[in-house]
Amino acid sequence: MSIPFALPADDRALSPRTGYTRGHWEAVADGLLGAAWRWSTPGGALLDLPGRPSRSGVRSDGLEGYARTFLAAAFRTRGADGHDPHHWLERYAGGLAAGTLTPGRDDTESWPPILDFDVRGQPMVEAASVALGLRLTAPWLWERLDPGVRDRTEEWLRGALRHTPAPNNWYLFPYTVAGSLESVGRGDAETAAARRRAAELLESWYRGDGWYADGDGRAFDHYNGWALHLYPVLDAHLAGDGRAPAHHGARLRTHLEGYALMFAVDGAPLYFGRSLTYRFAASAAVSLGAVTGNTPLTPGVSRRIASGSLRHFLDRGALTGDGLLSLGWHGPHEAGLQSYSGPASPYWASKAFVALLAPAGHAFWTAREEAAPAEQADRVLALPAPGLLLQSTRADGIVRLHNHGSDHVRPHEGESAAEDDPHYGRHAYSTRTGPTAPGNTADNHVSVETGGRRSARRRIHPLGAGHGDGWGWAASWHRPVFAAGPPMVPGLRVESVTVARGRHELRVHRVVGAPAGTRLTCTGWAVGPGESLTSALYGLHGWEDQAPDLVSAPQGTAWTPWARIPRLGGRCGGTTVHVALASLTAEPSPAPLPEAVEEVLVDDGAVEVVWARGTGRTRITFDPVDVRHSSPAAGG
Repeated sequence: MSIPFALPADDRALSPRTGYTRGHWEAVADGLLGAAWRWSTPGGALLDLPGRPSRSGVRSDGLEGYARTFLAAAFRTRGADGHDPHHWLERYAGGLAAGTLTPGRDDTESWPPILDFDVRGQPMVEAASVALGLRLTAPWLWERLDPGVRDRTEEWLRGALRHTPAPNNWYLFPYTVAGSLESVGRGDAETAAARRRAAELLESWYRGDGWYADGDGRAFDHYNGWALHLYPVLDAHLAGDGRAPAHHGARLRTHLEGYALMFAVDGAPLYFGRSLTYRFAASAAVSLGAVTGNTPLTPGVSRRIASGSLRHFLDRGALTGDGLLSLGWHGPHEAGLQSYSGPASPYWASKAFVALLAPAGHAFWTAREEAAPAEQADRVLALPAPGLLLQSTRADGIVRLHNHGSDHVRPHEGESAAEDDPHYGRHAYSTRTGPTAPGNTADNHVSVETGGRRSARRRIHPLGAGHGDGWGWAASWHRPVFAAGPPMVPGLRVESVTVARGRHELRVHRVVGAPAGTRLTCTGWAVGPGESLTSALYGLHGWEDQAPDLVSAPQGTAWTPWARIPRLGGRCGGTTVHVALASLTAEPSPAPLPEAVEEVLVDDGAVEVVWARGTGRTRITFDPVDVRHSSPAAGG
């Protein structure tokens, strides 16, 4: 699709895979800023972009437009050592003066005050972007402000230090505000306390493998990259005095070892978790690693991932005809949004422009693009700490994530089926499909049906994960919960194991404590009729039919306005085992799934699968879960 602003010509010598260079990144930043500023208030304090308001209200949305675009302008200017050919900083300086003059007043320009997260606290989020933007551009903006404006700005920002954040990554917003105030000589006990509290919580949320939980509990998603790693690592980089613990950078390096595999050959990040309308912000951690030196990736691989992600969305309709980022994925997509998202929310994508902190002569920009992990070879990678299993296939460039550990249910919350979240509760996600919407048949889901009611998967309990040469596994259990009638069935649980091998997914489910007459359904990937994808599902044991039926999802996904899903069904009662083989591929004329397996043996709860043509044998046991795989090429 056409991009409504000019870009340089592709450079296929330097960037053979994406064509993008530093000049493209600067042009995109300028194009996004120019389009957004057409919707500013006269004083420039609010950017009131068109669209449905968020739950925080129109004024907060206008502040969001100012703050999030300011990030892009700040990265753009800092990376160019203050060169600001479009005079963006003059506009933001004017908006800062107007917005902080009378905070809370119901007039044209005034910013809303920063309050607790549960009373329209969204301005706390935006305060972090304002503060970070000011820190990045201090020599060219902050130091040239009228002293009165500086004082008013500090007072408004300190609202973030004096109010309660949401119990998750939000604690890094006062952390960022405090760091920015300290960087201009305005630190005190209040700023130190905010930084100390956030640092303590961040330590408690670290789970290993380079992954943080987004608050207490087990929420793992893109917030790791664009928040939980970005703020502390960038803070240390900007401070340059070694005050931040070195392990923040080491953790980012470890995170990127797995996270780099979460981008498809076409540049798409995994469609998984919340706030997906931030789109190419998913590449921020990759670029930050390159900028700070905390990365296992070469500069050519890092730029290939970042530029691939940026171009993926620009080429697929993420921009409106006016040059604005829409609320959605490729184009607008209402079903994928959260209630906190407003017209300017997509501009957290500005975090991707952290790449511009690498100056023009940096290897990130001068090295020739190299193949990303997903295009180098077929890969299967287990991440035991978050309970995730990654599976990529070079032939079609698709990356799949099998979720056995991320649920977005906080410890104090009950497992209400009414709060079922398609972006966490499904067993699998990919870079080419999105979950179906609530009210439609759920894709990649296992549902217990009793009394005419179907269950949801809410809190996920990991049971382990691992990988070997060309294969990997992850396992978990969950308690099925129901939206109508009794919320749960006493003693009922479902234990699930996924084994990935090539494009194949062996899915094994053991149902324990099911009442007589209970049914189990298992669904595969949701694809549309016009997509060049094949979604296949085949019953190996415990299903009424080996071949699935096809059910529709009329609300579609982020990729297609209408989707079809393969589904298996079977009876269960007491303890039963159900085995299926699934596949999502873009390969032309893929071999039928029945040809992939020669034999399935189920005995006393153990499952053994003999793969076709003597290529391997997989054995799964329960109590405790253990997965072994052997093949002629690699034992164990």
